[in-house]
Amino acid sequence: MKNIRNCTKVTITKKGENKILSGHPWVFEDEVLNIQGNYENGEIVDIVNLKDKYLGSGFINDNSKIRIRLVTKNSNDTIDSLFWKRRIEYALDYRLQVMDDRDLNSFRLIFGEADGFPGFTVDKFNNILVCEVLSLGIEKRKNIIYPLLIEVLKEKGIIVNAIYERNDSIIRNKEGMDIYKGYFIKNENVKSTVTVIEENGIKYKVDYENGQKTGFFLDQKKNRLAIRKVAKGKKVLDCCTHTGSFSFNAIKGGAISSTALDISESAIEMVVENAKLNNMDSFMNYVVSDVFDYLNTIKKGEYDFIILDPPAFTKSRKTLNNALKGYKEINMKAMKALKRGGYLATASCSSFATPKLFMDMLKSASHDAGVELKLIEERRQSYDHPILINVPETEYLKFYIFQVI
Repeated sequence: MKNIRNCTKVTITKKGENKILSGHPWVFEDEVLNIQGNYENGEIVDIVNLKDKYLGSGFINDNSKIRIRLVTKNSNDTIDSLFWKRRIEYALDYRLQVMDDRDLNSFRLIFGEADGFPGFTVDKFNNILVCEVLSLGIEKRKNIIYPLLIEVLKEKGIIVNAIYERNDSIIRNKEGMDIYKGYFIKNENVKSTVTVIEENGIKYKVDYENGQKTGFFLDQKKNRLAIRKVAKGKKVLDCCTHTGSFSFNAIKGGAISSTALDISESAIEMVVENAKLNNMDSFMNYVVSDVFDYLNTIKKGEYDFIILDPPAFTKSRKTLNNALKGYKEINMKAMKALKRGGYLATASCSSFATPKLFMDMLKSASHDAGVELKLIEERRQSYDHPILINVPETEYLKFYIFQVI
């Protein structure tokens, strides 16, 4: 075995080896058999099989159930600043290739393991980069990586005015890291933590300090476009609206009206501002309510098109069954609220609710609601959230458009 870094060597189980060979980038705590050498959490270790054959190198963290996050499977790699710069260049070049120029005002630049950056997310909103670090290995190297982000983007003519850290997820505590948020760097042009982006020809105010996740959900970009043709001439109910994005795309597609529903009053306040920003307020109605409660109150046929985009009902396998019950309830209520010939768009952003499980749930919900579903489109997350086919965690967003008959 060629131990090119002269670092700690970790022997893993056959199960762990098979996962790495199949393309999965994580080694769990129960897959570690033996550790030779001293190390600090967040540092690079080499991974070997039972025959001492090199399998890869990655960040180790005793605080995490994911004991090692793979960084490379190439024993010739030197994991230095040039290594990370190449990774950023690959990520950016991919997006420049698969996305339209009009999509580049706001997009996800780094999508964790799918881009070779374990536990790291970077979203671009206008000239602001919003970063979330969920692995200690990246945390220890962010002083190298952050300036490289600015440098690589500048080389492509993309200027960055600030990097803001949204490191306020409780997952960081589980990884042994502090929770915080704030600017890593900013220039004098940045006066506020609210910026204006444009997506699909629609403008949005994005509060990257206080908004959910990094401030805006970029993964539904193309799915929002897809609902336009269905929305024409319809009265739309946009459930769990967040920033109003499905509502505004529906109106852009010719909807008669859209009712934006969210349990968060501050979310609805932002939707109101965004509606005015796009001169769409005359088409809009607003409701602050729990989505389950509101669906119980509406009359059958009050809306022609219902859009369900709830937050993830589960973030672990332990709560999956309850989550599927929740998805079934909300979808069944929506199906019952639509007249025959109405339309339903429904989504799940949990990787644990796999496409098969989600579709099986929809079949059960339609049976119990006494309706049939005619599939119009089946979609996934936008191109800037790439899916690795051997890493199921990267395929998390499901989006379907149906006619209810």
